[in-house]
Amino acid sequence: MRIKFALAFTVLVLAFVDVFARDVDEDSLYTVEEKKQVKKSWYETIQLRGYAQLRYNGLFETNPDLKCDQCDKSWGGEGGGFFFRRIRMIFYGQIHERVYMYIQPDFASGGNNFAQIRDAYFDLGLDAKQEFRLRIGQSKVPFGFENLQSSQNRIPLDRHDGLNSAVANERDIGVMFYYAPIEIRKRFSSLVSSGLKGSGDYGVLGIGLYNGQTANAPEKNKSFHLVSRATWPWELNSGQIIETSFQAYTGKFVINRNPQTDFTQTEFEEYRYGPSLIIYPQPFGLQAEFNWGRGPEYDPETNTVKDAPIRGGYVMATYMLKAQKDIFIPFTRYHYYKGGKKHELDATRHRVNELEIGIEWQPHKAFELVAMYTISDRTFENSLNPDNRQKGSLLRLQAQVNF
Repeated sequence: MRIKFALAFTVLVLAFVDVFARDVDEDSLYTVEEKKQVKKSWYETIQLRGYAQLRYNGLFETNPDLKCDQCDKSWGGEGGGFFFRRIRMIFYGQIHERVYMYIQPDFASGGNNFAQIRDAYFDLGLDAKQEFRLRIGQSKVPFGFENLQSSQNRIPLDRHDGLNSAVANERDIGVMFYYAPIEIRKRFSSLVSSGLKGSGDYGVLGIGLYNGQTANAPEKNKSFHLVSRATWPWELNSGQIIETSFQAYTGKFVINRNPQTDFTQTEFEEYRYGPSLIIYPQPFGLQAEFNWGRGPEYDPETNTVKDAPIRGGYVMATYMLKAQKDIFIPFTRYHYYKGGKKHELDATRHRVNELEIGIEWQPHKAFELVAMYTISDRTFENSLNPDNRQKGSLLRLQAQVNF
């Protein structure tokens, strides 16, 4: 029923967009420079940018058994040392006046420095201004501000567990519909280019259908996930920008279980919903997100996976200090999560309470250095490790190069 409703709604939206697009005088909406741009061959419009992150997590570590595989595989365990968290090259461009291309491989996936596709999508503009778009391919699922924010722009080293546990790697394959007025699209772009740590342009309204097993994982059932998100970046008379959002998704997920166990159920209904509040650092900033829902979770008492409630989120305070050409951003973030992580073995049971205190230093746009002290209390349990609560702290460092 959900999928039939979503498809019917999408058809109505596209019918409206088609009528709207036909009534627009397309030629009148382009400047002389834009007309020159669209006349270029497609290969002349493709550009390249990227970034790389090198980390070291071994300073003042009090408990090597405290770790977070979803966050950073070099944190905890017997390994350690220097670690490439990301090496990303982004190929993008307006290859046609109505078609935008974006392909992003990562050459440091999984901690083993092998290449993997992160994004591979095409935006189809449904009107001349491209206020209405279809995004087709593998891209970020519009659920949560920090999930949509690029790791190149995010201040803390990792995304918080509360919303990031909804979509591992933040991406999946599907079709997304986005709408935003042209002036708001420019505002979204400015929030990134100005250094205010925006999330990018995912519309003021986003609706999508996607596989649901997360990025680079094969689909295991024939049931799509449905996601929707509404957001608005309010600009006050003072120039301060406050962004408010609400997002939700639902679908069926097939867990990855331990073959030695005898779970009778592997497919689970899941859903989540929650708000976001972003006050951009001008100079004081505040971020807060939370979500609630239900999904699969390992139960150590019965050694099975059951349907269970989910809740979690974070609050983060920042301050942007500019000293001549240098930018300093001190920050502190507390995040909490109670629920299963569906993409981990047996939908691993998690209980997370974590405080982070750090600072980002930008001597220029091409280089950033982050130092972050983490104080953590994490429980992560599955059939291979049914009694596992770890506490500890460590100092984490990251150097980032942007190009």
